[in-house]
Amino acid sequence: MKKFDKERVLLAIAAPLLAIVSAFLLTAVVLAATGKAPFDAFGVMFDYGVKADSQVYILNKATTYYLAGLAVAIGFRMNLFNIGVDGQYRLGAFFGAAAGGAMGLPGLVQIPLIILVAMLVGAMWASIAGLLKVYRGVSEVISTIMLNSLAGILISYLLVDGRLGVLDKQTNIVATEPLPESSHFFTIPAGGDLDPIWGFIVVAVLAGVGFWFMLGRTRFGFDLRAVGRSESAAEASGVNVKRMVLTSMLLSGAMAGLIGMPTVLNDTHQFTADFPVGVGFTGIAIALLGRNNPVGIGLAALLWGFLERGANRLEFEGYDKEIVGVMQGVIVLCVVIAYELVRRYGLKRQQQKVGAELAAQAKAAKSDKQEVPA
Repeated sequence: MKKFDKERVLLAIAAPLLAIVSAFLLTAVVLAATGKAPFDAFGVMFDYGVKADSQVYILNKATTYYLAGLAVAIGFRMNLFNIGVDGQYRLGAFFGAAAGGAMGLPGLVQIPLIILVAMLVGAMWASIAGLLKVYRGVSEVISTIMLNSLAGILISYLLVDGRLGVLDKQTNIVATEPLPESSHFFTIPAGGDLDPIWGFIVVAVLAGVGFWFMLGRTRFGFDLRAVGRSESAAEASGVNVKRMVLTSMLLSGAMAGLIGMPTVLNDTHQFTADFPVGVGFTGIAIALLGRNNPVGIGLAALLWGFLERGANRLEFEGYDKEIVGVMQGVIVLCVVIAYELVRRYGLKRQQQKVGAELAAQAKAAKSDKQEVPA
């Protein structure tokens, strides 16, 4: 049994490692084809990525990406493809920032309220796709893509001076009312002249622990994984599949609402028209690379932050910044291929073991039969 568990761990590690190594090799080929020295580029990225200020940047970026990966992973474990995380996150951040700017409560009360508003908005927006799937059979892929567009339109409509936006006449930028200083989330000093580490990283870690506990240590998590593997089998065992689908979409949306909180509470302290976009789609890649495991998602989020930091330096060194985008895309492609190869190898190994055990049992039975006296 111990040997079997060890092999499972090795197979679980092999897939992401194979994907990352393959992605770097393919990116090296692309760089070489354009006349660039690939290993020099990787050296620049590594040297810049391990600097103290880069490590702070990576941790702050990874906090947001980690929450995005968790939001996507909740749907993945249910076999749901929630592409709408980006719209849910932006809408949650917008209403959370607007609510925070309109309130004047003490920080200990106002900060949890801002987070709660963001999570509720994200959950409500995700519930539309869940209800359409449960009661009308609409694919969550189609509905969440459409809801992403609607979320952007709704934000553009409301983020106007005189509605939920305020025009800064000096910069001519429209944003939500800035949060009062008492509602700024705490930061962790990094020392010297370095920017501080966002305190919301603590909330992200707690969210990861909650994700692990919910899926691995509760009846709800067991039912969720059961429905993800086989809806018919789960329904036959008494699980309400429709309720589980809707609940999973609500949880995914609520987690998506958390994604924008590090930026709102620790960085900008308001929602502007140039609020980060595409974070939800990055979460899909991170969840895939991390195999929907909270630890794996954390490592994938750090890798993504490292690659983005390296992209900034490559541009100064004369390399095309887009090469990092190529690398990220190749990583996602390699992840899918590597996981499928490892999965097939694992099934083959399991079949070989079962065949060997059956052959051993048959041999033992035949031997016992021959020893019985006539």
